[in-house]
Amino acid sequence: MITIQNAIDQYLESVRLARSARTAVTYANAMHYFIETLQRHGLDTEKDDLSRLNEDAITWLAQDLKSLAATTERLYLTAATGFYSFLAADNLANVNLPRIKMLIQQRARRPGQRLPQFPVKAIEKVLLCATDLSKKPYETSEERLINLRDRAFLLTLADTGLRVHEACALRRGDLDWNEGKAMIIGKGNRQDIVRFSTRATDALSDYLNARREIDGSSNRALSSLPLFARHDRGAGSKIKPMTTTTGRNIVTSRVEEFLGKEAVGTITPHSFRHYFVTRVLRSSGNLKLAQELARHKNIAVTQRYAHLTDDELDKGYWEAIEEKK
Repeated sequence: MITIQNAIDQYLESVRLARSARTAVTYANAMHYFIETLQRHGLDTEKDDLSRLNEDAITWLAQDLKSLAATTERLYLTAATGFYSFLAADNLANVNLPRIKMLIQQRARRPGQRLPQFPVKAIEKVLLCATDLSKKPYETSEERLINLRDRAFLLTLADTGLRVHEACALRRGDLDWNEGKAMIIGKGNRQDIVRFSTRATDALSDYLNARREIDGSSNRALSSLPLFARHDRGAGSKIKPMTTTTGRNIVTSRVEEFLGKEAVGTITPHSFRHYFVTRVLRSSGNLKLAQELARHKNIAVTQRYAHLTDDELDKGYWEAIEEKK
């Protein structure tokens, strides 16, 4: 006869062998909590045969876990689900795993979704400094191209809401200069229209004009050339498209240059997308418009941006509380 405790011990031993020491400790804590739950419902885990354990026990556990943090709840339920999967895999018990997952889905708290965090004022300072890159002194033609490219790249991210891989994949022929629009293949292999601001197209025009000679000597149709190209030693005299790694490195290096080393990591390429969506919402108050311009398939994603900024909250707090004293 295999008792419930025997089975739990075997499961935890398999976890110790396959997972990190920290994970093993966490799973042991989870199963200890599970044992206490079973005991509160009349099971003697040391003596009762494993056959007395059924899927309903996951419901008891989910209910008991309401008193703990939501993250702990999810972690302990994951450990318990792993236990049931272990029983099924080793043929120790007849377990209905789909029912286990259904019960958890019905009774567990859904994890909260954090609002996208990004330093608005810091991003605006980066964009202001990026605008001045066209005036920055340079020693070589490559250095000038890099300055103009990075200026155009950062302004494009901020004013279009493009994801970094989408911006890096753009070709010169994708952009309709008269309309200020580009046709892209976005997330989910979906064709989308992206709109470009005047400052972004002006910066792109300056960059491509400076690139005219090397683009012309490439013996390729201009429309097929990348909109944003590499200008490092590895590229040489060839026109090679930027990779997403290059795009991220541009953001990292310019953030460090404009804001200092302590700011590195606080702004990523995706921060500019958050900034874009928030600006659209602030200026228009139109959630559907923001969804369409951000190309969010689900409007619930856009709704995450419809929150007050820290400055607005601070102002409201002082006006509502402090100034009434």
